[in-house]
Amino acid sequence: MPKVVGIRFHGTGKAYHFDPGDHTLRQGDMVIVETSQGVEIGQVVEEAIEIPDNNIKTPLKGILRMADENDLKTKAENERKEHDAFAVCLAKIQKRNLPMNLVDAEYAFDGRKITFYFTADGRVDFRELVKDLAAVFRMRIELRQIGVRDEARMIGGLGVCGRELCCCSFLNDFVPVSIKMAKEQGFSMNPTKISGACGRLMCCFKYEQEAYEDAHRRMPRQGDIVMTEQGQGLVVGLHLLKETLTVRLDLGNESDLLTVDASAVEVLGSTRPSKGKKGPRGGRPARARTPDTDAGEIAEDQETHEAEDPSVEE
Repeated sequence: MPKVVGIRFHGTGKAYHFDPGDHTLRQGDMVIVETSQGVEIGQVVEEAIEIPDNNIKTPLKGILRMADENDLKTKAENERKEHDAFAVCLAKIQKRNLPMNLVDAEYAFDGRKITFYFTADGRVDFRELVKDLAAVFRMRIELRQIGVRDEARMIGGLGVCGRELCCCSFLNDFVPVSIKMAKEQGFSMNPTKISGACGRLMCCFKYEQEAYEDAHRRMPRQGDIVMTEQGQGLVVGLHLLKETLTVRLDLGNESDLLTVDASAVEVLGSTRPSKGKKGPRGGRPARARTPDTDAGEIAEDQETHEAEDPSVEE
């Protein structure tokens, strides 16, 4: 299996694999690499590891050399220029009254191109804006529209857990997340409780989803009739992480609630209606099942970011 190192460009974003060659690299080292966008400077975020050949999509490119003091000065100078370029572009956008939100400006390492990242509700005709910027900077100008998740990754911040956003620290790719995951994990359908800094469903729902799905398969469901050591009862609550049940004993008293291990009960039946069962004739028509696509304007199709990661491609 080939050895690879993970290189990340411009501080955040996806880490790309490169061939370390004869270089001994440590996490945090700055290196110069050849990419499809030209020569770039990046930081080692994953030390050399072996991965299967089928996990490598394209031929690996090598590390040109370790970054020296001049390279670091060039990087710092580009970062200073990016602040000025951002201010200029923002003024041009406001002058032309374009419906776009400027997120970041990024200089190529060789100083031959500036990329401006922005978000917008729809397509934006920015041809005249490109001409304005080219007249000021006299170099290649690229405007790239990104999604709200990419915006959160580039801006950074803290999550509700108090830690740095996952997409800014270790998450290479945005994972698919659905409203069904939030429901299965027992979260409130309040959008402010299940949304991240980007306004979309929190990526961390994916981390423990397999454990919740496994617990759902093995445990009785709410509404099941079970037999416990104290007698027959009805499951009225589930505690998936502890794998316990809250059972109401069949004693005619609502206060007779019992917490038992899920493995210590026997399922006798269920009070839940069977799927596809028709209602009584002449009765009230069955209410159509509402799909899991609405939770305070949060849709299940809000899964991944709208644009590819803005980092330099391999």
